[in-house]
Amino acid sequence: METDETVLSATQRHVLETLKRHGDATAEELAGYLDISSSAVRQHLAALRSAGLIAARQERGNAGRPADRYHATALTERLFAPTGDLAVELLGHLDDEDPTLVDRIFTRRRRKLVERAQIEVEGLSLTDRVAALAAELDAQGYLADFQETGDGHYLINLHGCAVWAVATRYNQACEAELGFLRDILPDATVQRVTHKTAGAHTCAYRISANAGAA
Repeated sequence: METDETVLSATQRHVLETLKRHGDATAEELAGYLDISSSAVRQHLAALRSAGLIAARQERGNAGRPADRYHATALTERLFAPTGDLAVELLGHLDDEDPTLVDRIFTRRRRKLVERAQIEVEGLSLTDRVAALAAELDAQGYLADFQETGDGHYLINLHGCAVWAVATRYNQACEAELGFLRDILPDATVQRVTHKTAGAHTCAYRISANAGAA
């Protein structure tokens, strides 16, 4: 089975997306999330595992036989960002011509994203801006969500990477992403706390309201 989204069934793709959103899960947990039988889930997991799209570790500490906890591998990033190879190729040509062009392109893209997002979130509270940003990133293919962690603190989780092929080659993509969030949330401190290109399951951003922020 090749790592091409065209060979995945709709259910297999749903399994992958669910794993990416939850980080990891057992077959029984997946059956509950997807509302299908455990035996059907195990068949899909076997196919995905043989393709290298998921891996498993045993969950110990509970009575009885240790359960396998499954998680998506880095190979799945390409499935959720199928145009990445072309982007990398084009950026490579630009880099060959003039390395400064790549930096300028990412800076320009960031500014365009900020201009568009500022219109959408103008006048909103910090909480509503964080929610709107998470929704926008999710729409772009990042499998994003957010949570309030209390006392003016939030966490945006990107379970997928819509620009994975580019991000693994050009760090400017990740820095532009962080800069975008900071530009839209100037009344908050934004820190990246986990990074997919460093081996984490998510890119997570901790957001803390600055003193006196509304």
